[in-house]
Amino acid sequence: MKQDMIVILDLGSTENTVLAREIREMGVYSEIYPHDITIGELKDLPNVKGIIIYGGPNHVVDGLRIDVNADIYEAGFPVMAISHEPAKCRESYESWEEAAEGLRTFVFDTCQAQANWNMKNFVADQIELIKRQVGDRKVLLALSGGVDSSVVAALLIKAIGKQLVCVHVNHGLMRKGESEDVIKVFGSQMEANLVYVDATDRFLSKLDGVADPEQKRKIIGAEFIRIFEEEARKLEGIDFLAQGTIYPDIVESGTKTAKVVKSHHNVGGLPEDMKFELVEPIRQLFKDEVRQCGRELGLPDEMVFRQPFPGPGLGVRCLGAITKDRLEAVRESDAILREEFALAGLDRKVWQYFTVVPDFKAVGVRNNARSMDYMVIIRAVNTIDAMTASVEQVEWPVLLKITDRILKEVGNVNRVCYDLSPKPVATIEFE
Repeated sequence: MKQDMIVILDLGSTENTVLAREIREMGVYSEIYPHDITIGELKDLPNVKGIIIYGGPNHVVDGLRIDVNADIYEAGFPVMAISHEPAKCRESYESWEEAAEGLRTFVFDTCQAQANWNMKNFVADQIELIKRQVGDRKVLLALSGGVDSSVVAALLIKAIGKQLVCVHVNHGLMRKGESEDVIKVFGSQMEANLVYVDATDRFLSKLDGVADPEQKRKIIGAEFIRIFEEEARKLEGIDFLAQGTIYPDIVESGTKTAKVVKSHHNVGGLPEDMKFELVEPIRQLFKDEVRQCGRELGLPDEMVFRQPFPGPGLGVRCLGAITKDRLEAVRESDAILREEFALAGLDRKVWQYFTVVPDFKAVGVRNNARSMDYMVIIRAVNTIDAMTASVEQVEWPVLLKITDRILKEVGNVNRVCYDLSPKPVATIEFE
């Protein structure tokens, strides 16, 4: 069933995603597009029922005030213009309930949109789109084993079956035991066409001495593509690369009116000479919607609710230039944290939790003598859409137990810290 859509045109608002989510929660699909979309591009979009022009503080770009194309107003779609941030919009209504009702009136009465946005329809639509895009050709999937790539794998298996080839690359930056789990789940249980590549030495060699986070991400992204190209040459008919890109990846990698927060390896780090056409079926979903999609596809809960893990892996949690001793400290401390959170019943309560190790040492005492060792920083946050996040208030005895284990079991570490910074101003990851 084709889903009706409300288009949000980005005229400098910092709250586009909030508005999009509010509309989706009404049961109507919504997407965000740049302010300078043309009439032709707009009319090519499926089932557009109305347009919201959403202005805000970023309406000036490179010294010039931006605006939508004037003929948008003559395109035959209902148009609603919001020229302020949500906090200022309150002045037009007696309450948030009245503001929400105004939005509902526009969506359902003015635009006559149907509340047909749900995961069952989304999955059906994506399967149809994948079949249309791919035809009888083959797709290569970068399968990390995380939630995003797992959902993409399930979608592609339903759409094209054995035309999908999954490649799991162990870049040496995986969590403890993670590659082994991927092989077990996808190779055995899901019977996917799985190719395993151990590229640990290759990645660590490329990253040797590289401290800049953006450069690390781009090196990792480019190297992934090179490996996929090498694997594709061993096969016949591979024309597509599937990725688990989701909407927050795109927003944080920058838009015409928003600055880059960080380049995601699957958005900003792809080589310009890449030979593949991309298949990105969940690129417009927020993280909680990805999990809903996974459940609709019948994936097990332990996979759907698996801890989020960045594409660059522990490479962005071993801060600065990666060294083997700090990489091992991150991997071992992260394993302890995950084990203790599970024992404390926090593994399903907390959205994301992990450890990082900075690239500097602090003074401590070991064996009755002064020592210089690394510190481990614990981060545990809750969020719905990964655009904002709050810090989990972990009980003190749990933190003390985790600290004790890390200091005793992880070499070259003499301090454990807990990060209390929400997003914003901080981001979820450190790099």
